[in-house]
Amino acid sequence: MNNGWKAKNLGDVCHVIGGGTPSKAIANYYSGEIPWATVRDMRHDVIADTECKITTDAVKNSATNIIPRGNVVIATRVGLGKVCLLHQDTAINQDLRGIIPKDPKAPLVRYLFWWLKNIAELIVAEGKGATVQGVTLPFVKALQIPLPPLPEQRRIVGTLDEAFEGIATAKANAARNLQNAAALFQSHLESIFTRRREGWVETTLGDICRFENGDRGKNYPKRAEYAASGIPWINTGHIQPDGTLSESEMNFISPQKYKSLRSGKIQPGDLVYCLRGATLGKTALVEPFTEGAVASSLVIIRPGKQLDRRFLYYFLTSPPGQRLIKLYDNGAAQPNLGAKSVAKYTISVPTRAEQESIVQKLVALAAETQRLASLYKQKVTALESLKKSLLHQAFTGKL
Repeated sequence: MNNGWKAKNLGDVCHVIGGGTPSKAIANYYSGEIPWATVRDMRHDVIADTECKITTDAVKNSATNIIPRGNVVIATRVGLGKVCLLHQDTAINQDLRGIIPKDPKAPLVRYLFWWLKNIAELIVAEGKGATVQGVTLPFVKALQIPLPPLPEQRRIVGTLDEAFEGIATAKANAARNLQNAAALFQSHLESIFTRRREGWVETTLGDICRFENGDRGKNYPKRAEYAASGIPWINTGHIQPDGTLSESEMNFISPQKYKSLRSGKIQPGDLVYCLRGATLGKTALVEPFTEGAVASSLVIIRPGKQLDRRFLYYFLTSPPGQRLIKLYDNGAAQPNLGAKSVAKYTISVPTRAEQESIVQKLVALAAETQRLASLYKQKVTALESLKKSLLHQAFTGKL
């Protein structure tokens, strides 16, 4: 230990207080004004409000306890390792523990907060349970907390507060820049596919493309018939954000099963388009595959000679292309399209040469957007590493 630092069991310097859940059978227990926290309320560093409020009777007649405002709570089940401060007096359920210093002056609550953040991975690693991971009360009480003198605790807290505020600002800026880069690309797509230009011809996809549904008959592959290798069996989950199909996660069927299918077989230059569910309108070029079949959630779109397949891809994934989905979505409980509806999509098409020129510019812009996205993600990763490093330094006396 550093000069003046001591190591003590958490249970020796803090009360570790559990909680409980009032009976759900008594409805009016949940019509009160006392905040009652669960892991679902631990979305931020501070619990400012809770989903549920309970009555005084609910507190009296259950195992829950009210933790005074300003103290720390940790999750010891379900959201194991989560740590929060309380903005107000709050009752807690059985998945949480309140950590309250026995001496109001030592340790400082915010010192406790940052220390518990630092050892969150240790708590998670100790979790036991077949379905729900948890740690025991004796384990929590036996955690060794390093305690420097109060002035050093204040210095550590002040340094971490300032550093983490700066890191949070930097992460927010990186996230905003990432959104701006994506929005800029979408804005460019919007301008291309909404402005009317001389020489562009308005038509429908049905006039310049062929559509082919998958075979939905008796030969439709069952999961038990999937093979370790063979012919790609393409579904919506294989479509990547960049419009490619995943090779590493692809499913396969045998050549015999593939031959038994009457339709839904891809050809080079095709696109696949999602017809149902939350990923409605998700689109991909079939490259790098030249052979394969599609599941019932997808339709094959086969562009004619006058339409560049990449131009069509950018149209379908553009804001105007995505807005067409709402015009033709015929699903009630679940979003749903039919190939005949997609064939009615209107599109303005320039000459093939101009399409290729537009595509080249979009490919370059997409690559730059991806480069920026990668850069911002690296920055966020670096900031997370910096947080861990600062916490480690703080509680080993090296900050």
